[in-house]
Amino acid sequence: MVTRIPAARKAATVVQKNVRRAASGMLGLSGERMSKVDTAWLRMDSASNLMMINGVWTLSPGITWQALCERVQQRLLQYPRFRQCVVEDAAGATWVEDKHFDIAAHVLRETLPRRKGQTMQQALQDRVGELAMQPLEPRRPLWQFHLIEDFTGDDGQKGSALIVRIHHCIADGIALIAVTMSLVDGGAEPPRRQRRAKADASSTTEDWITDALIKPLTGLTVKALDMAGDGAAKSLQLLGDPEKIMHSGLSGTRDMARAAYQLMSDAAALALMPDDSPTRLKGQPGQAKRVAWCPPIPLEEVKSIGKALGCSINDVLLSCVAGAIGGYLRGQGDDPTGQEIRAMIPVNLRPMEEAWKLGNRFGLVPLVLPIGVANPVERVYEVRRRMAALKGSTQPILAFAMLAVAGLMVKPAQDALLNLFGRKTTAVMTNVPGPREQLALCGARVTQCMFWVPQSGDIGLGVSILSYGGGVQFGVITDTALCPEPQQIIDAFAPEFERLSLLTMMLPWDA
Repeated sequence: MVTRIPAARKAATVVQKNVRRAASGMLGLSGERMSKVDTAWLRMDSASNLMMINGVWTLSPGITWQALCERVQQRLLQYPRFRQCVVEDAAGATWVEDKHFDIAAHVLRETLPRRKGQTMQQALQDRVGELAMQPLEPRRPLWQFHLIEDFTGDDGQKGSALIVRIHHCIADGIALIAVTMSLVDGGAEPPRRQRRAKADASSTTEDWITDALIKPLTGLTVKALDMAGDGAAKSLQLLGDPEKIMHSGLSGTRDMARAAYQLMSDAAALALMPDDSPTRLKGQPGQAKRVAWCPPIPLEEVKSIGKALGCSINDVLLSCVAGAIGGYLRGQGDDPTGQEIRAMIPVNLRPMEEAWKLGNRFGLVPLVLPIGVANPVERVYEVRRRMAALKGSTQPILAFAMLAVAGLMVKPAQDALLNLFGRKTTAVMTNVPGPREQLALCGARVTQCMFWVPQSGDIGLGVSILSYGGGVQFGVITDTALCPEPQQIIDAFAPEFERLSLLTMMLPWDA
């Protein structure tokens, strides 16, 4: 087996040993240290954007508060993160068991407030937007469920509605799918972590320093270079001298150099992203949010269009999102022709079988949405072209490393670093594959489920796509100073999909 980048690994080992020696006698740490990536998410809260993942389930028939509390105690609390609060210190943060945990402080029963003439669905949307800007109690575990026992949606089904709020430092969206699957009826119990042997307890401090402090700076970089191919580090040195590449005698060095160059090019692309087109969706956010979502679109119809056009499901959905945003801007009297906006799209970086471990293990790639392309077929092909250009990119790894570095900094420095994304981005967009079959909770069928991702910095638009039970749902969360009526974006989504479907059927397939 070829030894990969021995110099880089040796340097990483030396740094790890030195920091362990320095910190083991200086930091009086207890509990489980929070990873630096999760620490970055913890400290990313601002007056305009709280780093909470917000979700809604509608259930038919309804469930009771007592039944929900019992299920939470049986399943959710088996995940230590949901019993632990966060204690911050100068070096970061620690997960500490909440000795006074009170389930009544986390599973809340409430009656939905409604204005005159307002449907329960509209009132639910208002309530989710209101809760999106209410901070979680920092002295308790950072999550809450809000149960509305009596709820009737626009579909006329009587039941209950469940609003979920979980701080992003606990887990990302993919990990929370694993949590969901353990909560539902028939779901498997969470895997149990192996307890650390008492003899190893003294190494806890060293472990968190190695795993959460040093690896993001050294090990992750080495891993990224490993992924570029054998000898990638040496290839980096050869990039500036093609003659050496030709005569180096290393097998496949050209490919290695090309992959290493890709790594450097992606780093430059992240740092030198141009500004978005100026639209009413980009600006200084306020301190109020609104959410909206649409009825599900049959997933089979999306697949059929993608197959007919030679595009992926993601290409079709993202094209409809771009069309809906462009249509919204036209409806406001703006002309989006020739305009583009950048959306940061999370990319999962961990095996699905490890999602139960929670935490954040994802990177980000910037996708420029062609909101100014009016023709649906032309737009879907343009989205496909741009998505293809991102394949093979190392930007997700670099973005993950950037978050890890941010977690090492004091908050003002972290904010300055992460504002790089905020200044160049209009939206955060997440596409999560949910369960294919409909779920049940406490004997009630989950008729709809939706979630909204948080936005950081000055980003005021969050777009969520979730497939569930044979359908695909589209949801939006907006800052009211930038987009006071997100329902207008939602209302443009289904017509865009229908236009694309109609034009697809009208194409001259015989040719």
